[in-house]
Amino acid sequence: MTDSPADRRRFKRIAFDAKTDLYQGNNTWKVQLLDLSLKGMLIERPEPWTGDPKEHFLVDIHLSDDVYVKMDVKLTHDDNHHLGFVCLHIGLGSISHLKRLVELNLGDPAELDRELAALIDV
Repeated sequence: MTDSPADRRRFKRIAFDAKTDLYQGNNTWKVQLLDLSLKGMLIERPEPWTGDPKEHFLVDIHLSDDVYVKMDVKLTHDDNHHLGFVCLHIGLGSISHLKRLVELNLGDPAELDRELAALIDV
């Protein structure tokens, strides 16, 4: 039997909408955030889309006027008008904000502990 991608996923996705900017070189896209996890995010593909999948991106997710999550990300899939990214690097302040957001949305401290353990094992 073959597992679906959702079954293999170790990180819970949280449906979340926040002002999100995606950068690559001199290109900037204002994008619609669909969901995020401790390990990545899913957005609607902006039009026109000229991103280079071989190069890394920077994402800036504004949680409020003075709270944001910045990540270096890599495009992992482009399908159905959606772009999926995996986090390559995230700073301490950003991971703290993201951890708190996940914690509030999961509602289960044990689940958060499992996700953090999986993140460390990656």
